[in-house]
Amino acid sequence: MAMTMRSRSESRWDLVALGEVMLRLDPGDERIHTARQFRAWEGGGEYNVARGLGRCFGARTTIVTALADNPVGRLIEDLIHQGGVDRSHLRWVPYDGIGRTVRNGLNFTERGFGVRAAVGSSDRANSAASQLKAGDVDWEAIFATEGARWLHTGGIFAALSETTPEVVAEAIAAAHRHRTVVSFDLNYRESLWRGRGGGPAAQEVLAGIVASVDVLIGNEEDFVAALGMEVAGLRGSFERLEPEAYAAMLTATSARFPNLQAIAVTLRVARTANRNDWGGLLWSDGVVYPATTRRDLDILDRIGGGDSFASGLIHGYLAGYPPQVAVEYGAAHGALAMTTPGDTSMATLAEVEALMAGAGARVRR
Repeated sequence: MAMTMRSRSESRWDLVALGEVMLRLDPGDERIHTARQFRAWEGGGEYNVARGLGRCFGARTTIVTALADNPVGRLIEDLIHQGGVDRSHLRWVPYDGIGRTVRNGLNFTERGFGVRAAVGSSDRANSAASQLKAGDVDWEAIFATEGARWLHTGGIFAALSETTPEVVAEAIAAAHRHRTVVSFDLNYRESLWRGRGGGPAAQEVLAGIVASVDVLIGNEEDFVAALGMEVAGLRGSFERLEPEAYAAMLTATSARFPNLQAIAVTLRVARTANRNDWGGLLWSDGVVYPATTRRDLDILDRIGGGDSFASGLIHGYLAGYPPQVAVEYGAAHGALAMTTPGDTSMATLAEVEALMAGAGARVRR
C-alpha cells in the first residue's frame, strides 16, 4: 500500500527537518588530541537528511533550528546555504559575548583507521537549538500555509534538553493535521542521556514519540538501547549480520507501535574502522524487504552513513517507488556517503542508481 502524503504541487517543501546543526571540526588523518589543524563542516543527524535529499535527489528542503548570533553561527549558516538547504526557518538567538547563556554546538570527529575506531567528542551543552521550546516555531505557517510533504526529526534533537521533546511532539501534531508524513530516526547517543536518567529515561521519552510517527528509522543498536527491543539469538551482539533476527525485531516493533507504516534498520559489521559489511531492512505492511548487503565495503568516513540511508529511503517514498526500491536507494546512498569525508553526502543520483544497478569502481572517463 502506497504511503499517503500531500502532492508536490501543493507543497513548498518536500521535506522539513527539525534538529540541531553543529560545526564539525575534522582533523583529517590526525587524532583530535594531537591535531594542529581542523577542517570545518556542518553536520547534524536531522540536517544531514535534508541536505542529502536536496543535493543528491533534488528535493526542496528546509531546516528548523536555532543558532546563537555570532561569527560561528554565521559560519554554520553559510555552510547550510552552501549545502542547498533553505534557511528561512532558522531562529537567531542573541549572543551574550562569551556563551554564558547560549552558544553554538561543536562536534570534533576523527575517522579512525583499521583497529582504531572512529571517535566523536561533542561540545554542545546550552546550545541555541537545545533551548527551543514549544511555541517558538510557527508550525501552522510551515505545514498549512507553505505546505510540506514530509517532516523528519530524531532522537538526537529529542535528547538535547527537557524542552526539545515537547517541540518534537508539537511539530508532529501539526504535521499530521496537514497530511504530512513524519519520520523519526532513533539515533540513540548515550552521552546525551547520561545526565538525564540514562537508558530508562531515553526509552520513556523516545517510545512516547515513536507512538505518534509514521516511519521509524535506526541502526540495530538503536532499537535495543532506545526502545528496549530484543534481537533474538544475538544477545546484544552486533558483530555479524543476521537479517532474519532483525526482521523478527522489526515485526515485534510494528506490533508494539501499530501506527507505524514503515520501519527501517541499517545493519553494519565493523570488521575494521575502514572496512564494514553494510546493509539494511525495511518493514512495510507486514513484509520485510532486505537491501543488497555489501560486504567488505571500504569506508573513508563512516559518520553520516545512516543519515544518508534515511535520505535515500525517503527519496524512494517521495518518488512513489515500492518498498524494495526505496530501501535499495537508502543502502546505496549510505554506502556512497561513507566514501567521502564529512557528515553529509557528496554522491550524485547517477552514482546511486549506478551502484543499485551493480556498477563497479572502474574509472569513468
